[in-house]
Amino acid sequence: MFFNFLDELRAAGIPASIKEHLVLLESLDREVIGRTPEEFYYLARATYVKDEGLIDRFDQVFAKVFKGIETSFADDRAEIPEDWLKAVADKFLTSEEMEEIKKLGSWEEIMETLQKRLDEQQGRHQGGSKWIGTGGTSPFGNAGYNPEGVRIGGESKHGKALKVWDKREFKNLDSTRELGTRNIKIALRRLRRFAREGAAEELDMDGTIDGTARQGWLDIKMRPERHNAVKLLLFLDVGGSMDPHIKLCEELFSAANSEFKNLEFFYFHNCPYEGLWKDNRRRFTERTPTWDVLHKYGHDYKLIFIGDASMSPYEISHPGGSVEHFNEESGTTWMQRLTTTYPAAAWLNPLPKAQWGYSQSITIMRELLNDRMYPLTLDGLDDAMRGLTRKT
Repeated sequence: MFFNFLDELRAAGIPASIKEHLVLLESLDREVIGRTPEEFYYLARATYVKDEGLIDRFDQVFAKVFKGIETSFADDRAEIPEDWLKAVADKFLTSEEMEEIKKLGSWEEIMETLQKRLDEQQGRHQGGSKWIGTGGTSPFGNAGYNPEGVRIGGESKHGKALKVWDKREFKNLDSTRELGTRNIKIALRRLRRFAREGAAEELDMDGTIDGTARQGWLDIKMRPERHNAVKLLLFLDVGGSMDPHIKLCEELFSAANSEFKNLEFFYFHNCPYEGLWKDNRRRFTERTPTWDVLHKYGHDYKLIFIGDASMSPYEISHPGGSVEHFNEESGTTWMQRLTTTYPAAAWLNPLPKAQWGYSQSITIMRELLNDRMYPLTLDGLDDAMRGLTRKT
């Protein structure tokens, strides 16, 4: 099994050597860890993984090779009684029953009602149309049906929740992933603007020939290396509805890393607010204030958002609309600040353009970006790069 593990790591692009494999076996032989699956996982990860960007890839290989081994990794959830969140079954309603379910009204009314229910309710509830629970028609809970409600835990069923209370774990994008097609790199190259700066370390062939001809002896000329002078800020939406698009986003992230020397990236979830982060595993403890980003990176940076812009419209328009914390200022306010600071901005959306008109949040984002939203296709990427070039 252990040699199979080594082969799978190599096949996944993790540079695991025989030396590292022997170190792992020696550590096991000397019993440096307890005999638990969790401790073995951390020992193997520390032995083989030298780049944090490969941890997600290691996790996939570990799960594949040691399938069936359970670990006790922390799975933090929102601070709500856990047994409330266990759905017993999907409740199938007739069309007449669905018609009887009425929307509560505005954001303020829904949140006020939710607060009252939390104050009044004393125990677990499942089914029904009022209390917070599972499998019913109440606007609060999960695994039931209501056209506009607040989902507490569980998984999305209909994609219509106004707000979601649930702490989720997001994974960093793998910047070393190889592209499925080199055409993405070619499209990104439309943004390149070359310049020669720094020390003279490259042979200037034309200058050397010209100098030698003029002087009558070998006159070697050197020049600074030519590099891409474009500065790029990449804002990546992760988690939730973006999970199905991870592969495509990783390909674009990998291409951008290889094409742009001056690249800075940050993660956000659904809509940028007052804080961004570099590491999804530490997104609650190591955040970068958005104001710091605005002050540190100049107006000459080009800003590209990557996300599906699919969320409750309240996440954009209202303070407190975020699904993970209480944002004191609306997403609209932060988007306006970002696009004002970085006039050359564009949004790349992995959803097909034909679906955009059905989402209110996508419509709002397009308006905030002056319709500079492009589909994350080769043609859309090419149009986005042309648009950013015109904004230079």
